[in-house]
Amino acid sequence: MSLLSLEITGTFVRSNQRKLNMEIIALVGYAAAIIIGVSLGLIGGGGSILTVPVLVYILGIDPVLATAYSLFVVGSTSLVGSFTYMRKQLVDYKTALVFAVPSFIAVFLTRKFVVPSLPDPLFAMGEMQVTKSIGIMVFFAVIMLAASYSMIRGNGKKDSEEENEVKFNIPLIAVEGIIVGLITGLVGAGGGFLIIPALVLLAKLPMKMAVGTSLLIIAAKSLIGFLGDVSNQAIDWHMLLIFTGLSIVGIFIGSSLSKKINEKALKKGFGWFVLVMGIYIIFKELISM
Repeated sequence: MSLLSLEITGTFVRSNQRKLNMEIIALVGYAAAIIIGVSLGLIGGGGSILTVPVLVYILGIDPVLATAYSLFVVGSTSLVGSFTYMRKQLVDYKTALVFAVPSFIAVFLTRKFVVPSLPDPLFAMGEMQVTKSIGIMVFFAVIMLAASYSMIRGNGKKDSEEENEVKFNIPLIAVEGIIVGLITGLVGAGGGFLIIPALVLLAKLPMKMAVGTSLLIIAAKSLIGFLGDVSNQAIDWHMLLIFTGLSIVGIFIGSSLSKKINEKALKKGFGWFVLVMGIYIIFKELISM
């Protein structure tokens, strides 16, 4: 066999190997999409906090684009999840409106103007440069740590304590909506760990109604935020729709499993997992500088 034939054969083998590796990585990423949906179906939230790490570290998507994809995935899965609560009349539409309107504005403006205008690199420390991608991932990891604390600590309320009359603190609810909108716009997380406590404490909603209302808020503001990205990003709709569809399938699997698994123990365990992931991301990004 000539040297040319050997070289062609070697190139062909390497090409096939790379293609196989990419297909395996894609399968792992899509399997993770199902797991994200399962966690949402099991505990009513938290799964969205894993979407960006899966997109970035498994599927190799740029962090800025990954936050845009996350908005679509989180919005779509939360919308499907909210339908169950709507049927059970566990969504407070008035509270959702008060919270959501300022949140809509904040997340849309953040995705449309703030994120594209962030400098790259963000800043330099001597010879080290903090790029936009590193900054977004570190900030996202900090949000993960806050979410993990919320899940590990729990809400501290029992069902018997939740039958309160719904009351409104409109200014505080609106301010919380703006804050959550900014966070969602920057890192693509749904922010349920911030929304649910706000609805319970500020609007005095019972916990189950707070969860249902938060899912509707998350769905609406995430999808509106994604609209701010359509003109700024090149969207791979084929990959995004497959990933989202698998996450939605996971929701139904999780909902079925939720009847057989202790929710509090699962949520606390998931919180510890998110904590470890957040610490890992911070170290990984800081080392890469």
